[in-house]
Amino acid sequence: MRASFIALSVVLGTFAPSLAIPQGLVTQRNLSLPMAKTIAEAALAACKQKGFNTAVAVVDRAGQVMVILRDEEATAQQVEMARRKAYTARMFRTTTLEFQKRTSDPAYAPQRELPDILALGGGAPIQVGNDVIGGVGSSGANQENDDACAKAGVAKVAELLK
Repeated sequence: MRASFIALSVVLGTFAPSLAIPQGLVTQRNLSLPMAKTIAEAALAACKQKGFNTAVAVVDRAGQVMVILRDEEATAQQVEMARRKAYTARMFRTTTLEFQKRTSDPAYAPQRELPDILALGGGAPIQVGNDVIGGVGSSGANQENDDACAKAGVAKVAELLK
């Protein structure tokens, strides 16, 4: 049967390396709103505990904002930087500190010019295994503390990401 199908496919000009490409649903893991809120609250609290007035953003697997929280004294610029850090961490599947280091190489520097990308520490990917399902960004402290606060947000839900 397979040989005759392949022969017919070749005759009709529809030959493909495999008989058929399976079509159907794609299953993905996604952040829930409660998980995104927990991550944002934990990141904000981690920075507040260190004495920083910050803003935190959490984006989903598509890079769309799910949650933005800001301390009473955080600025609009901090909110925007937190969003861009979260987006960068999600899209490049790495912390923004690592992205910053990698893009200091002139061969990778043009990646910094993409819309909404920010090469400053404070963004961390949210992962389930090797699947990046979102990102979190913190802004308002120095880069190392923003990085630690973003990671603290992810750590708060680490058991749920297994």
